[in-house]
Amino acid sequence: MYTSLQAGEPYLATRNSQQQTEPTMADQNERQSEQLERHYKVRQVTDIQASWTEQGRGEAGKFTVQLILDNGVEEYILQPDADDLEPMLRLFRLSDHTTFDLERKVLMFSNLKTK
Repeated sequence: MYTSLQAGEPYLATRNSQQQTEPTMADQNERQSEQLERHYKVRQVTDIQASWTEQGRGEAGKFTVQLILDNGVEEYILQPDADDLEPMLRLFRLSDHTTFDLERKVLMFSNLKTK
């Protein structure tokens, strides 16, 4: 049996003399957090490690940039081409705070020093 909902009262359902509150505040907060996490999974880049790997004698090599996110909580490997590597490293140097969106694969450089 269910009770009717009065204006301003929380939704309470009773079934076989057991009371349940639906949805609870904790459930709502958890759902909102999950939805936000699905939309944005952004982490701070706390360190980077760049490397170059030889592909073969006389052949062009490959660059990789390892992003250390939130002091090692997560890592991500970028494989920029040679034309993108230098500007990317320059942006890292100029930025006070860099973040990486794991879902959209976007590096975001903030507080760039112009001089």
